[in-house]
Amino acid sequence: MASRRATYPRQVDRSPLLPLPVPAGAGALRVREVLARALSGAGPAVAPHPEGSAPTDLPELGADDLPDGLALVVGTSGSTGTPKRAMLTASALRASAEATHDRVGGPGQWLLAMPAHHIAGLQVLIRSVVAGTDPKAVDTHAGFTVDAFAAATESLDAAVPRHYTALVPTQLVRLLGDPRGRAALQRYDAVLLGGAAAPSALLAGAEAAGVRVLTTYGMSETAGGCVYDGEPLTCSRVRLEADGRILLGGDTLASGYLGRADLTAAVFSHDPDGQRWFRTDDHGSVRADGRLVVTGRVDDVINTGGVKVAPRHVEEALLSHVRGVSEAVVVGTPDPEWGEAVGAVVVLTDGREDLGVADVRAALRGVLPGPALPRRVVAVASIPVRGPGKPDRAAIRRILAGGGTYDRPTPRD
Repeated sequence: MASRRATYPRQVDRSPLLPLPVPAGAGALRVREVLARALSGAGPAVAPHPEGSAPTDLPELGADDLPDGLALVVGTSGSTGTPKRAMLTASALRASAEATHDRVGGPGQWLLAMPAHHIAGLQVLIRSVVAGTDPKAVDTHAGFTVDAFAAATESLDAAVPRHYTALVPTQLVRLLGDPRGRAALQRYDAVLLGGAAAPSALLAGAEAAGVRVLTTYGMSETAGGCVYDGEPLTCSRVRLEADGRILLGGDTLASGYLGRADLTAAVFSHDPDGQRWFRTDDHGSVRADGRLVVTGRVDDVINTGGVKVAPRHVEEALLSHVRGVSEAVVVGTPDPEWGEAVGAVVVLTDGREDLGVADVRAALRGVLPGPALPRRVVAVASIPVRGPGKPDRAAIRRILAGGGTYDRPTPRD
């Protein structure tokens, strides 16, 4: 008991911020008690990190340096820049959890299927605290597997009327591709899907299987997902700048970045009426029905010969029109003549180990404009990721630089 008390202290710690080691898999459920104390104000704010590693990004701060009601400081999963931690108050976290339950159909029992030191996994535990239910967790010691997800689903309490889980697209692809996975998914009243863009073909497959999927958009700075299926939660707001950059507002916003007033001032602002906004790195548009469509990160747009290509459009085309492609990530690759060319890393499902770029271009010609056709294609066993399922685009660029077939751009393309 002494060792557990040292790792997850029951008493109110004198420090205003408590580093919180989070185990993988089912062990992560042990931190729920500490999160509950932080949410209630009975314990210090916590800074989660993976068990077995010590956080190196926590500055020396006193209670006067932290916002009132602070409960959680959580690392962002941004692809570039200085590591930073978003400061989230108990009221912001509760607003997020309560609005999520309102959207999905009411409080219920949650299954944790992703790392709980990131905001997506932490929110599964926080929603459980707010709902007063005991969460379950997938055994991930051997990585995420269909068998482990199915077994964890079987452990859910049948007496609880509603069951939920949260996944990233790669996990959903694996589960839908296996009969046991589909059967397990069908037991959930809602499956939240976030962390990366959800291909339309994947969503159509889930609907055909009778699985209710809600796509989520948000980040650590918004206490996780704050836009579900393109519609903001009741406590959230969305606004677009003139160039399409997305701004998010509402009750779930972080108070800023821990110890980084400069970074806070750069992305958090107030309207003249006092409304706070977070300026994201994403572009989007609003459909005729008022729903937000996220088109991609500002810095992911590929400029090839002066033509701007949105990677997400190319990814959708690969998944919909190239046989055997189950996952795809598109990035710009350096080209001495055109500045950038379109490159793609794909996962294949039909037993092939490679995919010719000429075949890809032939399948997509007429679907995409010439400059958007991939010039380099590499097949991999799995997409490199960072954080909670986000594609690691830096690693993908390195893969494309080291292999794959390449088709030189020509003036007519």
